[in-house]
Amino acid sequence: MASSTPRPSQRRWPRAPFGTGATTFTRPGSYRPVIPAAVLALSVALAGCAGTAGGVRPADAAPGTTQARPPQTSADPGAATTSAPARLPGLGPRTLAQIPADARQAVLVTGRGKNSSASQVVLYRRTGAGWEAGATWPAHNALKGWTDDHHAGDLRSPIGVFTLTDAGGLLADPGTKLPYDQGPAFTIGGTGFEGEPLAGSFDYVVAINYNRKPGTSPLDWTRPQGANKGGGIWLHVDHGGPTQGCVSLTKKHMRELLRALDPAQHPVIVMGDAASLRR
Repeated sequence: MASSTPRPSQRRWPRAPFGTGATTFTRPGSYRPVIPAAVLALSVALAGCAGTAGGVRPADAAPGTTQARPPQTSADPGAATTSAPARLPGLGPRTLAQIPADARQAVLVTGRGKNSSASQVVLYRRTGAGWEAGATWPAHNALKGWTDDHHAGDLRSPIGVFTLTDAGGLLADPGTKLPYDQGPAFTIGGTGFEGEPLAGSFDYVVAINYNRKPGTSPLDWTRPQGANKGGGIWLHVDHGGPTQGCVSLTKKHMRELLRALDPAQHPVIVMGDAASLRR
């Protein structure tokens, strides 16, 4: 597996062999030790990123393969549009208060219901006139829906606003501006809740900064709130069924998202079921 190509402004720090190959994480002036294979195995077992066979997907779950509508554009990509709302739509005061003032990109994940695994994702950017909507994509979240108090193994996705700072995957960097950790440690096998193969689910991932240390590889096992509060909550490639806690998009849409996210815009993800987000 070829290592990712560093951007000109970055250094690539070698990491010790992991599994059958080596993985690298690029970030100027930083270095972290490799995560032992046994710890990674535990992290995959507890992470919200992949379903296990035996679960039943709710009847209203989205297939995760619908073509997204084209992003909204204007003659001047940086120009404000009069139709852009001043606030992100569908959010109540409690949710809006959690969005950092410097956030200029927001991935809004709206679940169909508190106990549903079907979601819709809209990528927003803040302009001079307000928040401008881009592409809209179907997505999956956890098998049992959403929760305000996520714990490891509860099969629910955490509700809240979280920053997005780090990416990675089994495949080479598709052109993201986020630091990207590429290598064979992102390999996954087995089957999901409906018996669908999980292979390829971690081809591209973006770490959601829920109970993790920002500025590290998505594989980092640090859990500031403790292991019981779960972790390993990612945006990753959809495998055709519910997740254990992550949000999944088609591979095409994950590539588009990775290319759009810009750390200079302080991107965040706002995620939860529609009723909870309106609070």
